[in-house]
Amino acid sequence: MELRRFGSTGLSVAPLGLGSVNFSWLTDEPTSFQILDSAFERGVNLLDTSDNYNAGRSEALIGRWFAQGGGRREKTVLATKVYSAPMEWGSPDPVRRTGSWVGPNQKGLSAKHIREACEGSLKRLGTDYVDLYQMHHIDRAARWEEIWQAMEVLVAQGKVLYVGSSNFAGWHIAQAQEAARARNFLGLVSEQSVYNLTKRTVELEVLPAARAYGMAFLPYSPLAAGALGGKPEGNDRGRRAYARKDDNVEAYEALCDRIGQSPADVALAWLASRPGVTAPIVGPRTLAQFEANLAAVELRLDDEVAGELDRIFPGPGGPAPEAYAW
Repeated sequence: MELRRFGSTGLSVAPLGLGSVNFSWLTDEPTSFQILDSAFERGVNLLDTSDNYNAGRSEALIGRWFAQGGGRREKTVLATKVYSAPMEWGSPDPVRRTGSWVGPNQKGLSAKHIREACEGSLKRLGTDYVDLYQMHHIDRAARWEEIWQAMEVLVAQGKVLYVGSSNFAGWHIAQAQEAARARNFLGLVSEQSVYNLTKRTVELEVLPAARAYGMAFLPYSPLAAGALGGKPEGNDRGRRAYARKDDNVEAYEALCDRIGQSPADVALAWLASRPGVTAPIVGPRTLAQFEANLAAVELRLDDEVAGELDRIFPGPGGPAPEAYAW
């Protein structure tokens, strides 16, 4: 698998990232370990998680996988996130979302929460550093001076190597980068946003901002929560998304059928080939799904198919301001 530069950093990653949102929830531990082992063996080295995935259970599962040794931690580019703390659940089933925040300052991007959240993630992950520490959302109540000071401390302590963002607008990226530049700090090296054939808003401002600042771009939800994956098997969330499919999705499935490729493969292949995209983040529930994802990123769509996809799912018209001004 051909590696890609991670933005303007010296890191190299595979053109596919493994997301862990289903680990310890829809995917049990043995199956999660199978997927992780397959990724490790096939050279998929970017592993994405978050402290609030399944109340911290996903991070803890990854920590147990790292503990098996064999270079698992050293060869992994480990990415986790900070903003929403793990919750205390009123039910053992995390999908019910019946829990409450542990405390009023255990969310957001205050210096206090950044420090405590990082320590918690390191403990659950069983490691002494995170390669990429991503701000999961913008915090409008925290000044960039406070955020960057907290991140600088973590970098100086060796607990964080790089800082990234997730779900930021183009304006937020510019604010963050200029504030970091004023402090002679590296700033954001990546942005992770929702991006797929049905949601192309990032093409307006976010992707251009990331490219202008030399950032890696990591799209998540490549199958639009299952709507682009064809008829799903077993997963209630996927079945609900598929049931809501519209005429565009039906036209898309007809196109996929005509070219002899599965809808999931086409959606992922399209995304992996988009300008500025470093590595789509996939969240497989099964080993078979992950192996299909691996094959899909190697698929090349010709210009005719790409043009038809643009007609079915038109984007916003290019980058801003050209998309809506002259």
